[in-house]
Amino acid sequence: MKHMAAGFVAAGVLFGALLWTGAVGHGQAVRSALPEAAGTPSDNPSTPARVALGRLLFWDPILSGNSDVACSTCHHPRFGYAENRDLSIGVSGVGLGDRRHFAAGSTIPFVKRNSQTILNVAFNGIDETGAYAPATAPMFWDVRALSLERQALEPIKALEEMRGSAYPEDRAVDTVVARLAANAEYRALFAEAFGAGQRVTSDNLAKALAAFQRSLLATRSPFDRYMRGEADAMDAAELRGMRRFERIGCANCHSGPMFSDFKLHVLGVPDNPKLAMSDGGKENSYAFRTASLRNLSFTAPYMHSGVFTTLEDVLEFYDDVRSRRGGVRNRNPQVGREQLDPLLRRLRGVDEDDPDLVAFLRALSDDTFDTAIPARVPSGLPVGGQIQ
Repeated sequence: MKHMAAGFVAAGVLFGALLWTGAVGHGQAVRSALPEAAGTPSDNPSTPARVALGRLLFWDPILSGNSDVACSTCHHPRFGYAENRDLSIGVSGVGLGDRRHFAAGSTIPFVKRNSQTILNVAFNGIDETGAYAPATAPMFWDVRALSLERQALEPIKALEEMRGSAYPEDRAVDTVVARLAANAEYRALFAEAFGAGQRVTSDNLAKALAAFQRSLLATRSPFDRYMRGEADAMDAAELRGMRRFERIGCANCHSGPMFSDFKLHVLGVPDNPKLAMSDGGKENSYAFRTASLRNLSFTAPYMHSGVFTTLEDVLEFYDDVRSRRGGVRNRNPQVGREQLDPLLRRLRGVDEDDPDLVAFLRALSDDTFDTAIPARVPSGLPVGGQIQ
């Protein structure tokens, strides 16, 4: 009888997973666990040497104009490789996370958008069938770069992120490459990662940073384990929330293993009041890329403007945004109701006080990711920049 009962439980999990993946049933969106390993572009295969070099570069302030901020400053493992503040403070900032502030006399503005997690960014662009192309993966809130390699150098050029006023934008990458090339330890590490005789170049810099970021995987969430057949990986509330997530229409945009269609949508999310100007998103259309729902437990605050501090706040926004009422919580006043994405209008019965839905969203988080921080970086600068 014990074996029979176990068989019934296993069959129940399998049937539930089939329903969720759309293998049976009527019109369910495909849903599956994340792959346990990530693909790479053909011209940048992952190797231990490239990942190790990328990790050092990620933590080294040598990449910034004033040598005071690193990639990790705004993508720290303590906050799920995101940041627990609405808008980042890059160059001229002091401190970590929500304790970070501008140094006295700084004229650098806030970074325009909320810092997204780079956990599982290796899977950006993955669709409902599990297919994705690392060489053209969509990056940034406005999808202005395709692939981690193309994304990697953009913060180095951005005034408010890493460049500051130390040099013009068109000289930023060349200046950083020259700094790295002047460092004997980095020259040796680049040769080890890319082959004897290989120089420090902007292409190799981007490839090393991308290789490290692709290594940051979190694929063992309760949802992933449940979809792989672990009957007790999700509790009753999380399972109810999973069904509700599908029923009310969240999966219209939050689809596939990363819970994102990686497309641009106009939602009317309020601007952050810290910005001097309204953020119009892609081509001033107020369209932004669907955020992944992975690892939300570690990456608050939410949305491109970072204006919602809790998941309940996000659900309240979705509950209210389609209404004809005004107000900061309801809709960005720059976005008319007629501009809202049609998929947004299909949402039915969103409730900010829905504990089951919040429980399911939290079941998409995995805390077993790599949190290693180098003891030192080759430049000799403070690891992570001015974060103490």
